[in-house]
Amino acid sequence: MEPNGEARRYGASMGSEMANEGKPAAGKRVFVVEDEIMIRMLLEGMLADLGHSVAAEAGDLSQALDLARQGQFDLAVLDVNLNGDSVTPVVEILAERGVPFIFASGYGQRGLPEAYRAAPMLQKPFQADALEEAIRAVASARC
Repeated sequence: MEPNGEARRYGASMGSEMANEGKPAAGKRVFVVEDEIMIRMLLEGMLADLGHSVAAEAGDLSQALDLARQGQFDLAVLDVNLNGDSVTPVVEILAERGVPFIFASGYGQRGLPEAYRAAPMLQKPFQADALEEAIRAVASARC
């Protein structure tokens, strides 16, 4: 989230031109939903290092809902708890649109919305290789 509280949106891919040596998940446009700005910044850096770009990001439920309805991205990485609000309404929109998603949570599998516990999950804190593996999994499942 920008200091003025607005969600940041990108019209063009940033860094997706990077070669990723034939990996099926190369150059994905990612929607990041995370209420902690430092974690969001770290995640953005990991994504860039892996050859992906942040197409949109949100730090609270209201922003996330707006972007989930209108944003153009290939997949989403979602914090489960947004300042006390469940990310479930965002997940429901993404599922309806057919957008794959990955949960990022410090709560473990039990913290996930019950209907979506089979979805990929990254246990916080996570490393870039786990992120890339999850992205590859959802990208290949969509094909």
